[in-house]
Amino acid sequence: MTALPDTMRAVRFEEWGDRSVLHVAEVPVPEVAPGRVLVKVRAAGVNPGESAIRQGVVDDHDPSKLPSGQGTDLAGTVAAIGLDVDGFEEGEEVLGWSWERSSQAEYVSVPAGQLVPKPRLISWEAAGGLDVVATTAAAAVRAVDPRAGETVVVSGAAGGVGGFVTQLLTNEGVDVIAIASESNHDWLRSKNARPVAYGDGLEDRIRELATNGIDAVIDTFGPEYVHLGITLGVPADRIETVIAFEAAAELGARASGSADTADPEILSALANMVADGSIEVPIAATFPLDRVQDAYAQLEERHTRGKIVLVP
Repeated sequence: MTALPDTMRAVRFEEWGDRSVLHVAEVPVPEVAPGRVLVKVRAAGVNPGESAIRQGVVDDHDPSKLPSGQGTDLAGTVAAIGLDVDGFEEGEEVLGWSWERSSQAEYVSVPAGQLVPKPRLISWEAAGGLDVVATTAAAAVRAVDPRAGETVVVSGAAGGVGGFVTQLLTNEGVDVIAIASESNHDWLRSKNARPVAYGDGLEDRIRELATNGIDAVIDTFGPEYVHLGITLGVPADRIETVIAFEAAAELGARASGSADTADPEILSALANMVADGSIEVPIAATFPLDRVQDAYAQLEERHTRGKIVLVP
């Protein structure tokens, strides 16, 4: 077994708040517990849900949840293997997820069942930012159960989750009306989607494109698009949102997310789609751990195409 350092650098926050509370601290390297794998992190994704957690929205500002680490997505190499773990070798390249807000660090310990082999043809950046967007997108698509030839409206269609949703749909022959900023329209057309711009008159623009009606809506941006789905005449049970949970509860829409598809077989299949070129994961930007505040500043602008990734 390769000798491990005693300490590592990791993103931390000690109080709820905006991104200014984030910093990098020197903390102990996690122990290699039974049933778990210690991974030396090569890349870790940045996700909107982490901003909500940091602001105390998820934990209702519970002080017992502090101090906290941060991050779910990860990719790296196996540094050590705990007892009762089979199927991994030291030095093997892996990707996966942590439920313990811990991936934005130089090392992370996760249960063996939350890791899969990293396909050779996926970059570290794409692998490290894959789990949340891929599994959330898969859950969203599954929630509306689309058929080839149907028309689905996707909001935030060039973002991390939205871009993955769009490609999953068009690859299956679904007609996607993709709501996005005009700067992303050429990219969406290259994925066989039909882009439409945000702003005044959006409903009319969608209706002009949807000459055969609209079968489903997948929202990755906010509650206004859940309401728009109802206005467009889409049944509530074929409207899915990954972010606007109150609107979904109010209107009877669906609200599936990554927890519904947190399965290594699903993640492995999605990773292989990226590896074979069926799905592109654009990397909007990469940042070192020390610039974690800058990474979230860019994320919170909500205009990035693809993923923002931290590279320890």
